[in-house]
Amino acid sequence: MSLTEQIVTIFIVSAATFFTRFLPFVIFSNSNETPHFILELGEFLPSAIIAMLVIYCFRDITFATFLDNWPYFLASIITVVIHIWKRNMLMSILFGTAVYIVIVNFL
Repeated sequence: MSLTEQIVTIFIVSAATFFTRFLPFVIFSNSNETPHFILELGEFLPSAIIAMLVIYCFRDITFATFLDNWPYFLASIITVVIHIWKRNMLMSILFGTAVYIVIVNFL
């Protein structure tokens, strides 16, 4: 990629990022109340994204490779238990990741 192409690419990506962050403020600036549809998306999408990530992470695991992938399952179970116990997403994700890293590197 030439320098000109790199500069154009950076400009396009920056503009797209700026407008996707700026556009909701322009669209909803005149209304006093956020539309009901947007509020429902705000409640539904975080859970849907997490579910999609879980499916993506476990997509290649079959019954034949189930026992070889026990660190995934143990870290996932620990993540879920900590999240149910503490109701803190950041803490549960960080602790589950740390458990997985320790298992993979030291066991």
